[in-house]
Amino acid sequence: MADTTTADDLRYPVGRFRPHASPDRSHRAAAIADIAALPGKIRAAVAGLDDRQLDTPYRPDGWTIRQVVHHVADSHMNALIRLKLALTEDGPVIKPYDENAWSTRADMRLPIDVSLAIIDGVHRRWDALNAALTEADFERPWTHPEHGKTFTIDWLLQNYGWHSRHHVAHITALRARQNW
Repeated sequence: MADTTTADDLRYPVGRFRPHASPDRSHRAAAIADIAALPGKIRAAVAGLDDRQLDTPYRPDGWTIRQVVHHVADSHMNALIRLKLALTEDGPVIKPYDENAWSTRADMRLPIDVSLAIIDGVHRRWDALNAALTEADFERPWTHPEHGKTFTIDWLLQNYGWHSRHHVAHITALRARQNW
């Protein structure tokens, strides 16, 4: 049978991010659950992989599994900071970062255990904050200067719930294609 996987399927294995315009409690709970599940799911996704496998790109011209794990640590550290800024300041403007440039730095060649430990710690703190969010907190705004838009904590949670599933699927889909 011919491979019918498209480049978009490889890049967006769970689909592109599409936030709910008016999220309700069930949408919020699902996003928070996806975020909370990420540490265990990413550990399971990379379990038993050797260095050759970790250094395999999940798609042509894509990051390696090692880079994906390190990226998730970088991204989720930034997300936690953005959440805390939105909770503690009035309409903060966040500091963007160039994730592709970050993916080329020397720390991206470290063993993945370094970033898995970061993910564990960041998510324990993030989970505590998520559990304490009030209805009013979900509407707290923050601005992303590169997008020139204001977002809410609701949007952040939906985005990072998707982000968590998205990157785990990069790894699990590659493993399935490679029969690892």
